[in-house]
Amino acid sequence: MKKWLTVMIILAGCVPVFSQDPVFSQFYAAPLHLNPAFAGVTNAPRITLNYRNQYPGFPNAYITYAATYEQSIEALNSGFGLMLSADAAGDGIYKTNRVAAVYGYRLQASDDFFIKFGVEAGLIQTVIDWNRLVFGDQLDPLTGAVDGSGNPNPSQELQPERLNNTVFDVSAGLLAYGGPFYGGVSVKHLNTPDESLIKLNENLNAGLPLRITVHAGAEFNLGGRNNRGNTAFISPNAMFIKQGPFGQFNVGAYAGFGQFFGGAWYRHTLSNPDAAIVMLGFRKGVLRIGYSYDLTLSPLAQAPGGTGGTHEVSLTINFDDSRELARKKRASRYNDCFKMFN
Repeated sequence: MKKWLTVMIILAGCVPVFSQDPVFSQFYAAPLHLNPAFAGVTNAPRITLNYRNQYPGFPNAYITYAATYEQSIEALNSGFGLMLSADAAGDGIYKTNRVAAVYGYRLQASDDFFIKFGVEAGLIQTVIDWNRLVFGDQLDPLTGAVDGSGNPNPSQELQPERLNNTVFDVSAGLLAYGGPFYGGVSVKHLNTPDESLIKLNENLNAGLPLRITVHAGAEFNLGGRNNRGNTAFISPNAMFIKQGPFGQFNVGAYAGFGQFFGGAWYRHTLSNPDAAIVMLGFRKGVLRIGYSYDLTLSPLAQAPGGTGGTHEVSLTINFDDSRELARKKRASRYNDCFKMFN
């Protein structure tokens, strides 16, 4: 109970300060959340569903849901996408909902080198359930946040004028690829929208910090084909994300073996080790499902009861996985170094 009250107090104190976007450990299964330039890297429509449960040792501390639809239009060298996401902190006390449209344009620089530009525009809504917050002046050493009869203790904290806020948000990205290599950069929240609910002073309400992401990787075939013509491959990759005072660096590799795939990564923040990530998955026809677990390596792992790590599940429905579309890709010299993203 004390641990849960502490989480609530931290959440209450963080409302007016810096916000940080959720980042999927399975970033390859949420490509538009990584970089809008990924819009339309498949020939056919693709639907992606993501679920992330971070630190379940704290009851429902951080849970994120996301759904994405995207499709390329080859005649226009373009891709279009629609993203929906919901992030709930503290058992839903503090929620962030996002909806965005994405557009990507592909430019062929040479026979085997392509550049894609992507833009994203949408809305961010933040909502707080004020009546469920617990503040320090409500805590009693014996009874906690309630009195002897079970009634909530009063607080001197003043409720803000508004309990929800909706703002416009713009992002952009660049992706370059050729042969087995790819790399990209994206900048989220170019207009630094102010999603805060409480205004203390101008310094604490400068807007949502830019999220800068730099990522790169390669794809190497390991030889051998199954009865659908799929080769085994390995894709080493690295990613760096910086948002306000927060930052993280991921390095690892993804591998595919016919219908099975897996991967392992190490994540380090700007100040300390954060997590070791392992993932396993299975694909069948147009369906791909993956599960990953983040083993906490930071000092949080020493907290009483532990964090419970982080669990993620992704489901991708990729209508690009058909014999006819595979034939069309070969006929059009389709450059595909993005198997881990497909």
